[in-house]
Amino acid sequence: MDFSLWPSATRTWQEVLDGAEYAERTGWSAVWMADHFMMNNGDFSIPMNECFALLAGLAVKTERVRIGSMVLGNTYRHPAVVANQAATLDQMSNGRFVLGLGAGWQVNEHQVYGIDLPPVKELLARFEEACQAITGLLTQDRTTFDGKYYQITEAPLEPKPAKLPVLIGASGEKVALGIVAKYADEWNHWGLPELAEHKGSVFREHCERIGRDPSTVRRSTQAMIEIIEPGDTEAEGRRDSLLAAGRPTIMGSAGYVLDVVSRYPAAGIDEFLVPDGSLGSGSKRFDQLERLREEVFTKI
Repeated sequence: MDFSLWPSATRTWQEVLDGAEYAERTGWSAVWMADHFMMNNGDFSIPMNECFALLAGLAVKTERVRIGSMVLGNTYRHPAVVANQAATLDQMSNGRFVLGLGAGWQVNEHQVYGIDLPPVKELLARFEEACQAITGLLTQDRTTFDGKYYQITEAPLEPKPAKLPVLIGASGEKVALGIVAKYADEWNHWGLPELAEHKGSVFREHCERIGRDPSTVRRSTQAMIEIIEPGDTEAEGRRDSLLAAGRPTIMGSAGYVLDVVSRYPAAGIDEFLVPDGSLGSGSKRFDQLERLREEVFTKI
């Protein structure tokens, strides 16, 4: 199983870059960036950097790690714009870019910026059309798509990537995982190993219905993760807050963290992402990442 870094987009560009360079230097698989414009809690005082701009910087500042969006909200950009941006990032990164897509969900962003957030049924229908349009643009000489929500007529996209992986972030079992089965090269969702195993079984059913081998889809997941020492009341309070908020959380002794993370491969997970937003700043962040790498990841 691979391990990747997910720097918070609330960090400064230099902090994001420092994290990416650390990941590249110490053998991590990828660096992922989220696509949001503000915090979900409505605190407008917390800065938030834009996803594509960060990825463009990382594309030219790194050489080895994969870079990708985790994940682009479909409601924020027309799919033809996304496809063209992705093709350029593919060039800039020498083929290391992964285009992560999602339907979109964060209510406050849509409200304050005046972006339409349709009901769930329409949201998913729009997203499926976007996936069709984007994959067409990335693979066809000219793309014509006449959907209910998006229309493209004999549209070019050049230069075209040799092979640009499309990742879909989704967990909805009735519709969203069916979209993953149809269009994704990679699939991501949050969760602990038990949930990953369950989602995998539902995903296999979707694949069976369309005749796709589920093993052809690379799977990734993430949880809030940290090694904490007994008696560290600050870290324990942080863990309790995350659990109370319903976030998948793996926080405890190195042995406990190793035990949980080591169960992911059997649940079908190929890559585990480490969100670093709760790990502090400066040397504190890198000390924790190093502990995870040395005491957990190298042992799996």
